Amino acid sequence: MLLSALGVVVLAAVVAIVYLANVAGTFDSKTGKIATAFPQESTRPSATPAANGKTPVNILLVGSDSRGATIDQAESGQASDQRSDTMMLVHVPADRKNAYVVSIMRDLWVPIPGHGTAKINAALAYGGVPLMVETVESLLHQRIDHVAFMEFDGFKGLTDAVGGVTVNVTRPFSSTMAENPGLRFDAGPMHMDGKTAFAFVHERYAFADGDYQRVRNQQTYLKALMAQIAKPETLANPVTVSQIVSQFSPFVTVDTGLDSKAVAGLAFEMKDIRPASVVSFTLPTSGVGTSADGQSIVNFNQEATDALATAMANGTVPQYVADRNLQNGN
Repeated sequence: MLLSALGVVVLAAVVAIVYLANVAGTFDSKTGKIATAFPQESTRPSATPAANGKTPVNILLVGSDSRGATIDQAESGQASDQRSDTMMLVHVPADRKNAYVVSIMRDLWVPIPGHGTAKINAALAYGGVPLMVETVESLLHQRIDHVAFMEFDGFKGLTDAVGGVTVNVTRPFSSTMAENPGLRFDAGPMHMDGKTAFAFVHERYAFADGDYQRVRNQQTYLKALMAQIAKPETLANPVTVSQIVSQFSPFVTVDTGLDSKAVAGLAFEMKDIRPASVVSFTLPTSGVGTSADGQSIVNFNQEATDALATAMANGTVPQYVADRNLQNGN
């Protein structure tokens, strides 16, 4: 998914869609489509007024912890037992000078419209993609323009398509995953193939702070992947670009408006963005806790979330990030 949970990271590469019609066709034909991605219009925030002819773009990126038979129900807008494992919001301001990737903790305890309070990842199970979108929109008061839903196998294919990615491991650990038991990640630069990268971004049990470190690792991986894709030798090689699209697209499901034309148009507008211009951070929380019914949860930080909503609406996200020292992963 060229705008999936790897999202903004591959925007630079998809500029090639403008020039390679066969690649555009591959993206459109191989990606799945979410028939009903958005809630009823009456429940949604209004679009932000345009500035200099452009409006901010918000893309909700979702990775799943399972891909059972019920996934079709979730993606079509029906309730199912599907839950999201990773959730990120990509915010591209109207000036297109930066991109902000906001990780949302999957156990964040929030109001889910029509269902009381629960972990945010339960929204997909309760009401499919439309309720998931409605939940995020209700928290941040920002309109979600696109949704991309991915299988984690897409991490593997994309990483291998670019010849592997060198990632700076900041916290050493050994994998607890069944696919890679005992695989060691030592501190410092490590070149990862697809299987290794999957273990790196998916691990949570090896860390005392669990999902918090996993989110940091995902953000670290995304920055490294973007740097790899942004290299001139990658973008200038049509074979590599074609492999990126071919390897990743089958693992992606997008709303019907997120076709190759829309992707290429946004990518062209963002052509001057470089890895240093992509800021990733985790939506601030109030730490961990336990719900009334005994669930382990992440406590919602109303003040910080409201402040982010205001910053997104006013175009002051850089100040929000600076005030909270959130630059790249905090």
